[in-house]
Amino acid sequence: MKHRLLAAALVGCTLTAVGIGPAHAVSDQLWISAPSDTVLPGEDAAGNAPERTLAVRVGHDNTEHGVPAGRLTVDASEIASFAHVSWPANCTPESALKAVCDFRDLPAGTDGVPAALLGLRALPDADIAASGHIRYTATAGELTAFPAETRITLGNGPDLGLSQADDQRDLRPGTNTQVRATVANSGNRAVDRTLLWLNASYGLRFKERHSNCEYQEHATGTSALCVLDEAVAPGEQYTLVTALRVGRNALYERFDHSVLPYSDEALEEARGDGTWTPGTGAELDLRPVAAQRAAAGEEDLDLSDNYRAVVLDARNTADLKLIGSKVRGAAGDTVTAPVTVYNRGPAWVASLGAGAAVATVRFQAPEGTTVVGLPEECGPLSEPEEGASAPAYFCRTPIYLHDKASYTMDVQLRIDKVVRGARATVETLNDDPELPIRTFDPNLRNNRTEIVVNR
Repeated sequence: MKHRLLAAALVGCTLTAVGIGPAHAVSDQLWISAPSDTVLPGEDAAGNAPERTLAVRVGHDNTEHGVPAGRLTVDASEIASFAHVSWPANCTPESALKAVCDFRDLPAGTDGVPAALLGLRALPDADIAASGHIRYTATAGELTAFPAETRITLGNGPDLGLSQADDQRDLRPGTNTQVRATVANSGNRAVDRTLLWLNASYGLRFKERHSNCEYQEHATGTSALCVLDEAVAPGEQYTLVTALRVGRNALYERFDHSVLPYSDEALEEARGDGTWTPGTGAELDLRPVAAQRAAAGEEDLDLSDNYRAVVLDARNTADLKLIGSKVRGAAGDTVTAPVTVYNRGPAWVASLGAGAAVATVRFQAPEGTTVVGLPEECGPLSEPEEGASAPAYFCRTPIYLHDKASYTMDVQLRIDKVVRGARATVETLNDDPELPIRTFDPNLRNNRTEIVVNR
């Protein structure tokens, strides 16, 4: 389920156009960013249609230079038969469905600015099958953006969404924290039951395990599936508070959660093939809301705001230690030289967002030997190093390494000739921009070791 929600969120936030402009003293490109699709809810039980907002931004590529203030033209004439547009203060309407919106300049170092926040509402008795596009163009100085568009459709159904909770930094291991978010239904039908999915990474613990939730432990943390029986009506919202314990091994943590209208099929899909254990604590409840009920199996209108991820970083360290090897053999032999990355803790290390290796190890073959076999996570450097006497190789660990755990990579060496005490340095690359080791490892001295042959 979380993969489906994340994919939908990414699709919903796709940039719809990249701009091109005429020749300019400084090479640059202007572009327009807007949702590629938006679903407008129809009327609810009281005959009211919820309003949706549509955020449009304008930006450029060459942030070393500034761009003067400009104008965004918005043409919503295709949706005239089924939707009403509310224009913000920075837009001057030319008609009910077309306006020119002024946006501010983009100083050097600024890649984008808000251009318009449009209000959209379905018209009374609009044809639910109707659809059309809002189209945009923009100019700023000598730059002209390539036209962009948002497809607008109508729909009846619930639309659950989660607000984005604030990231948390510098948490102290061994303390408690909370993630607070707002769950709202911006559709035109109520939800009888809600399926809530939670995931706390390995350095976090759920403070309470509710009886209407079931839990699953996995290598990178704990997941929970909760069935909430209270109805959530259109326009209603409630606060979702998750209490967490920051473990002694916490470092780069992450909390993910999502909501969906409940169905048996959605629950089974979320469970997958894993084993889930029911909680025994107090039930997690919502305040009941009376409203028009959704039809059985009715799907969420817009999945782009159903899933959120929150970063929770702890003030902690993890001491990685590199362990080399000593091997022996005669000329013509192939020997295995293991290289091990050991995490002495106290924290585990994980790159759950960027997906970077915990450690990348660099090495060369010792004198008199040739690398003839590497694990899948290893390979030669793409370009030979300047002045190097032998090719260099690298090996990458997985994206997480538990505290007091190790990961070993077996390098196959062919001994071409016996050189007594031949050795090669093995070391971690400590400045990977995605996960720099020196920011969490207090002792880089033990991040270097050797492969020694026939000592």
